[in-house]
Amino acid sequence: MKALLLIDIQNDFLPGGALAVPQGDVIIPLVNKLQDSFDLVVATQDWHPSNHKSFAVHHPGTSVFDTIQVNGLEQVLWPVHCEQGSMGAEFSKELDTGRVEVIFRKGTNPEIDSYSGFYDNGHLKSTGLANYLRGKDITDLYIAGLAADFCVSFSALDAIEEGFNTFVIEDATRAISLEGFAKMKGEIIARGGSIINSTSICHGL
Repeated sequence: MKALLLIDIQNDFLPGGALAVPQGDVIIPLVNKLQDSFDLVVATQDWHPSNHKSFAVHHPGTSVFDTIQVNGLEQVLWPVHCEQGSMGAEFSKELDTGRVEVIFRKGTNPEIDSYSGFYDNGHLKSTGLANYLRGKDITDLYIAGLAADFCVSFSALDAIEEGFNTFVIEDATRAISLEGFAKMKGEIIARGGSIINSTSICHGL
């Protein structure tokens, strides 16, 4: 059984948003089209409280994109984004959510960030996504969404660790940093994951 995992296709990650991924909106028509090729479609949603420690505003003397230590973990500092209940946290209106069976919210603990759809960055708490997929007899997991070099890639690495055959659909994602994504792609492949193009899915992969 195959599932499509849509990562954080939210207004704040799209052009005009607080943490816009370059050309992030370009993937949406493709993501909508791909959904019918899968047995199951699920999504993640960044869902931060206003006092989240990944926000640079809570660390005087720092700037957005600085890297610091928070509770013993390396933390990139971000602009305020995807605050719970805000317009920025909502899914794009262009995204077809009709086939999304369940949404897994992440980043809800103000003390720790959560790039992956499976765990927080310290692997202290599971979102329940892996068990949900196993309960649906999913063996193959295809990942699309934003941003390629952070939440998409970290979700892929955790999916591999959880034993899923893992595929990142490269043309259905966009990165904040192309160099960062190139590094993450190498790590995904080294751990047994695959980087594919959406045309492979159309040909029955």
